[in-house]
Amino acid sequence: MSAGSALALGGCAGLGATGARFDASSLSVDPTLLVTTTRKPVNGGRTKPWFGPERATSMTVARAKLVAPDESRLSLASVGLGDWRLDRIEPVSAAAGDLAAQTGGGDVLIYVHGFKQTFETAVLDAAHLSDGIKFRGRTMAFSWPSKAGLFDYAYDRDSAMWSRDDFERVLSALVSAPGSGRVHIVAHSMGTMLTLESLRQLYARYGDTVTGKIGAVVFAAPDIDMDVFSSAIHRIGPLAGKITVIAATNDRALALSGQIAGGMTRVGAAEKDVIQRLGVRVVDASQEGWGIINHDLFLSNAEVQRVIRRSIDGTTA
Repeated sequence: MSAGSALALGGCAGLGATGARFDASSLSVDPTLLVTTTRKPVNGGRTKPWFGPERATSMTVARAKLVAPDESRLSLASVGLGDWRLDRIEPVSAAAGDLAAQTGGGDVLIYVHGFKQTFETAVLDAAHLSDGIKFRGRTMAFSWPSKAGLFDYAYDRDSAMWSRDDFERVLSALVSAPGSGRVHIVAHSMGTMLTLESLRQLYARYGDTVTGKIGAVVFAAPDIDMDVFSSAIHRIGPLAGKITVIAATNDRALALSGQIAGGMTRVGAAEKDVIQRLGVRVVDASQEGWGIINHDLFLSNAEVQRVIRRSIDGTTA
């Protein structure tokens, strides 16, 4: 379970190496994530916590060097106690326009975190997701400034929307690079609002020509007002057909979020048929969760991860 789900509003490389296991993720072979963040660096971004909750004057590009769980027979991971660790951050002297070169030109999976997340938990959740779905390609975490506090919902929401221009620049750099692969996005909770707004801006810039460059777009437990979601969906043209919503009517975190938002039901907690009317694919995960909160099923539930994998496989050129 991710660190962010502990409270009611929880947060939200080729495989050519000898001995790589069948269907291994690229991350398990080369445990390096690409990071783009609008957080202000701490200590130059070179020592923990690397990036804090404050908003930066410019976006940072970096590599996150991870330590994968030891999956040998007698390891802690073999009995469910091992985990991914963030070892160090290496800032990269690259602008948003250089991102395609950093990814190596293949398909890219971008993870956009939700409410109440530190930089470290966001990066580790990206690692869990990528390895869990056995993604083949480069993985990127886009981390926006979250205070990681239960009572900082308004600050986090504003920070997410404040980051939409930078995320649009990230997407623009990747989709406009010649010869690059497709861009797949998994956004969680409050991160879906940021992602949808950036996709709206991207479509306004490129129109239908961007459709072939965007792969799967998965909104896991989207913390967004249904009316806002509907309005944005109608502004992104054929990109709406790329979206899969993972919803759960028993998502306790989104129930509380809806109360904070004046009683407005969040998309991730709405009934399946209500969301489907907007023309997007919907997966009802209400029966998949075994916990109290059911807000991070994309990380904790194998069947939900298979849904994400199938979404990506279904859009691979």
